[in-house]
Amino acid sequence: MEELKITIGIPPRTKKNSGQIINIKGRPIIIPSSLYRQYEKDCAVYLPKIDTPINFPVNVKCIYYMPTKRRVDLNNLLEATTDMLVHYKILEDDNSRIVYSHDGSYVDYDKNTPRTEITITRLEK
Repeated sequence: MEELKITIGIPPRTKKNSGQIINIKGRPIIIPSSLYRQYEKDCAVYLPKIDTPINFPVNVKCIYYMPTKRRVDLNNLLEATTDMLVHYKILEDDNSRIVYSHDGSYVDYDKNTPRTEITITRLEK
């Protein structure tokens, strides 16, 4: 694999906003909001099925087209995206040995077609 392109055709969402605190064995744990969990489920139809998760250095470029011009934190969007790619076994992990960079990532605006365009490119190290 030299390059993998994925377009998620629904409005991007972060994990950080409106997290929920639950208690497990008396310890508080923060989990993503129900809106984020639904977003993660809805993304599944846009993601390819691959035989072996990516386990070599890659650049994960994400272009987020938001439905409004409200400010949004790019770092939070990137975290949500890479966590989702790990969850669906596209990436083996999102540590710095695999997700080496996010070069070229940015947030833009598209009222009519909000989406996330992801390009995963193999890096030679």
